[in-house]
Amino acid sequence: MGHAFRLAGVDHELWLSRVGGVYQVHVGDTCVPATLVARGEHVHELTLRGLTERVVIAQHGDAVHVHLDGEAYLLRYSHSLERFAHPAVDEDEAVARAPMPGAAIDVSTEPGAVVRRGQALLVIESMKMETTIVAPCDGTVQTVHVAIGQTFDRDAALVTLERFKEAT
Repeated sequence: MGHAFRLAGVDHELWLSRVGGVYQVHVGDTCVPATLVARGEHVHELTLRGLTERVVIAQHGDAVHVHLDGEAYLLRYSHSLERFAHPAVDEDEAVARAPMPGAAIDVSTEPGAVVRRGQALLVIESMKMETTIVAPCDGTVQTVHVAIGQTFDRDAALVTLERFKEAT
């Protein structure tokens, strides 16, 4: 059975198989061997196509926070029945959330600022690692929920945006 994860407002379907002791990730017509080895509480070693990267993964319900290559991503499991029964509009997409507990060390936006998806909003520090939190969609900043030095828990709302309305 396939699975779908919502990333930046887009559902990505995939499924896993196992050949020998190695998982295979199938996305469309592409099949990629993958291993994930735990190296600490949330720290893992991910190997795809022979390339190994350090990745931090924290799960909270259907939300999976992934920190990879200096970027933070929020993946949400999307159940097949829900996905096909209701066209999804992910309201959480307009909120930049904390991928792990930490503290704000730089805030580069303010309420009223117009931002584009992927634009830096703030920098957090967690587990001696700095992560830039970016805008999950195009919009206008409504609320910045943290100040420099303020601590927060995993999945805390850091910045709330008002998403730009689609032209009809």
